[in-house]
Amino acid sequence: MNIIVFGATGNTGRRALELGMNMGHEMTAFVRNADKFYEQQGDRSAKPAKVIVDDILNPASVGEALSHQDAAIIAAGHAGQGEAFVQLVNAIISQCERNPDFSGRIWVMGGAGLLDIPYTALIGNDLPGFPPEYKNHNRNYDRLLRSELDWSMMCPGTMTDSIGLPASAQLHVTTDALPLTIPEAVKEYSEADVAGYLFGRFQDLNVAYEDVVTCMLNHMELGGPYSRKRVGLAYRIPVEA
Repeated sequence: MNIIVFGATGNTGRRALELGMNMGHEMTAFVRNADKFYEQQGDRSAKPAKVIVDDILNPASVGEALSHQDAAIIAAGHAGQGEAFVQLVNAIISQCERNPDFSGRIWVMGGAGLLDIPYTALIGNDLPGFPPEYKNHNRNYDRLLRSELDWSMMCPGTMTDSIGLPASAQLHVTTDALPLTIPEAVKEYSEADVAGYLFGRFQDLNVAYEDVVTCMLNHMELGGPYSRKRVGLAYRIPVEA
């Protein structure tokens, strides 16, 4: 497939680019800083990605870059950038919508606080104590809901380079809801108590970058199982009999 990565020098984007090339995809990196990109890549790939160096807020450049791409991964920016982050994501989504030569398949990065909490009508980002900047992910999600694109929103917890797990550990993937086993009693909790419960479970949502990226790259097809869904990831360790 032809896949373009926006934010290809970031922690997620550069891993998506490298793994995508290893999987045999034709990868395109859209970056602002060429020196940083080439320094990161080094000699790791015998088959280099196509590189476009420009500003994501340049609609003509983004629109041209999207032409004849099968899918896009939007990994640019972060929630702490506030309004600039929301504008960045909106700019790319808008060009994806306008370009008739683009397939319409996109993955957008969010966070676990966007996922539904089982037995409640709540999401983490709206609870007391959650960093207010996380609500910028809410705004990006609302933007996707207004779009006719074939989107998926990846909503991991804290991403790390590696996680020490037993060999029996399995990656559990959910759509729209937290990938945790939540007691039904949580429906009787106050919002503050729900928040406190989740704060105590955050470590259970840690996930390796490689698993996040692999999940996206394995589901780039149009109309797949994660189409127009938020996606959560966590590890489960089977209980020995």
